[in-house]
Amino acid sequence: MEHKKIVITGGSRGIGRALALKFAKQGAHVAILAKTVDPHPKLEGTLMTVAEEIIELGGHAYPMQLDVREEDNIKVVIDRVAEMMDGIDILINNASAISLTNTEMTSSKRFDLMFDINVRGTFLVTQACLPYLKKGNNPHILTLSPPLNMDPKWFGMHVAYTISKYNMSMLTMGWAEEFKEYGIAANALWPKTLIATAAIENLPGGEHLVKMARKADIIADAAQIILKKDCKQFSGNFVIDEELLLSEGFSDLNKYDAVEGVDPMKDLFLD
Repeated sequence: MEHKKIVITGGSRGIGRALALKFAKQGAHVAILAKTVDPHPKLEGTLMTVAEEIIELGGHAYPMQLDVREEDNIKVVIDRVAEMMDGIDILINNASAISLTNTEMTSSKRFDLMFDINVRGTFLVTQACLPYLKKGNNPHILTLSPPLNMDPKWFGMHVAYTISKYNMSMLTMGWAEEFKEYGIAANALWPKTLIATAAIENLPGGEHLVKMARKADIIADAAQIILKKDCKQFSGNFVIDEELLLSEGFSDLNKYDAVEGVDPMKDLFLD
């Protein structure tokens, strides 16, 4: 990923941070876009702390405050980082909101948040990056969303969240076809197991769930493999991190366990 120009949404913590640091080690130019500038009382990490880590690892950091719900700011920010990095080669749609609630318990505010970030935000950021990706070097769009599993149980448990994430996956499928003529790859990546992030920890019972999870590094390692692939040959795929790593010869997946000796729990949307 040396010298690649990468945009990551939701880059101030969790998976976004792990991705940014992975690419920083290879000297990449990394634009991290997130809302968090000031420290959050319950969540670790800000744009500036991650930017400092990127620089310490030998990467080039471009921290930009962006709420992907704010349409007017998206194009301004994307144009700015593209100017600073002299282009965009890779977009990683990582920003996402979660609420594992049933219909009765999902407020309209939470419903709107999930669709504004997961679906609308992913669409608008990709739209803003498209002119630069068309000129990119081996351009890729990677979206953190699951394979389309139509088992009714995934809809019955938390229908609003499920369809918001499936919309991200359908966008990926559509972009793989639409952008084929430009040589832009579009793929989705999803973890085989829970990933130890603040989003999981803040769910009811989350303090126990994160102990049955893997570190976000596994997503970063899988993403690196995908983004090195030929954009014209590898597109339209729904990739599971563990399956990809095993196929690439990674045999020791225990190193990713959040707690040594504790088997990680399978993630949502996977049979």
